[in-house]
Amino acid sequence: MITRHPVDGTTWIDVVDPTNEELDELAAEHGMAERTFDEAHRRAARPTMQRFPDHLYMVAFSGELAEIDMWAGDGWFVTVRRHDDDGKEWVPTSAVERARRLDSISSGMMMALVLENLVDGYFDSTDALEDQLEAIEDRIFADPDADTHDHDSAPVADFDEADVQEALFQLRRELLRLRRAVMPLREVLQSALRGEVQQLQGDALVVCRDTFDKLLRAIDMVDELRELVGNAVEAHLAVMSNQMNLVMKQLTAWGSIVFGATLIAGIYGMNFTNMPELDWRFGYPSALGLMAVMSFVLYRWFKRNDWI
Repeated sequence: MITRHPVDGTTWIDVVDPTNEELDELAAEHGMAERTFDEAHRRAARPTMQRFPDHLYMVAFSGELAEIDMWAGDGWFVTVRRHDDDGKEWVPTSAVERARRLDSISSGMMMALVLENLVDGYFDSTDALEDQLEAIEDRIFADPDADTHDHDSAPVADFDEADVQEALFQLRRELLRLRRAVMPLREVLQSALRGEVQQLQGDALVVCRDTFDKLLRAIDMVDELRELVGNAVEAHLAVMSNQMNLVMKQLTAWGSIVFGATLIAGIYGMNFTNMPELDWRFGYPSALGLMAVMSFVLYRWFKRNDWI
């Protein structure tokens, strides 16, 4: 699907899920070289920029990691984007509206506006990932005996204990993918800020400077989130280790309580002829009483020391 946004000075041509024939027709219509849109057929691994005699080509990624291919020439600006595997797409509505508010705009300025819009989307992605991390942290440090559906407290994420670690590693992978899309864009913008790109001059260069500052903040947020995820992984392992220690303490305590009674029963279960208490009238109730007293004393001692 091809959508045209004519603006004073430049025509923005937005192409979604294009076929080879549509791109070839578009190149022929505007007098572009036959191989202008070759890069649109290849999946880019990272943001990049290439300069040609008659146009500028750049690749960037949205906050949802959708690839956006951009071409800026004399009087025309082309964006090629595709739906991701989940059927979602990046929509340049705000960038188009901002471009239309300008009296006259160059193709380089359009590219700068799109880059700014993409970088703004990184903050939405980091906010969403931060919310996920907070939900996982609430689950890690939640009191297992507390009512998680208490309306007076913040809701705790519905994670099984076995899923917490998987959720943390999935979050780490998402942050790594976002960082791979964000970090190389810094080099691209640095090249533009040095004045090496003909299409990005004047007002477009000013917008690029603002976008570069936003990008640095986004990179810092991604790095901070990665560090927080690492801390959450370590905290989860520590909590699991602590829970295991508590279980072992309880098992040890109950084993010790049972051991006292078992010891007495074992002694009097031996089949020796000359055992003094065998013929004693109160031997049986005395043995039971001794078992009960020993078990009660051990129980109270372990309870007082918070072992059970």
